[in-house]
Amino acid sequence: MLRLMLLRHAKSAWPAGMADHERPLAPRGREAAPLMGRYLAGEHLVPDLAIVSTARRTQETWDLVAAAFAEVVAKRDEQRIYEAKTDAILAVVRETGPDVRTLLVVGHNPGFADLAVRLVGHGDRYAFAHLRQKFPTAALAVIDFAIDSWADVAEQGGRLDRFITPKMIGGEDED
Repeated sequence: MLRLMLLRHAKSAWPAGMADHERPLAPRGREAAPLMGRYLAGEHLVPDLAIVSTARRTQETWDLVAAAFAEVVAKRDEQRIYEAKTDAILAVVRETGPDVRTLLVVGHNPGFADLAVRLVGHGDRYAFAHLRQKFPTAALAVIDFAIDSWADVAEQGGRLDRFITPKMIGGEDED
């Protein structure tokens, strides 16, 4: 079994004149990211590898999430998932090596919402309905695949284990 976790970056700020790639987290984002990190650690959802978009807001999200883990998690920065469409994100996932059983990808919408909907074929129907409605900032989708190779990840081949937003675990919902 392989587990894919899609974590959308936390709420970001919109400073005037700043390039999109360089936008930092907003104060709400700096609160939500550690909350999600504590959730991941508390639920034993520790990845073997984190693939993180090169955008500043995703890097900051990962740094705050990773601080919750007892051990250092391997990380790879990936430019291809910044503002990426679903197929580009899926290509990055499919390139993942066989030593990784649990993969966390930290990135952006609309690509993440679209990818999650495309990959889920069954699972928690209430979580899936919530995911289809909105994939807010700092939200987490956990999708399991009954396969042995990331190259075999297929549309509707995954089981949605859970979909969690900051609000569900005591934080503020983000947009």
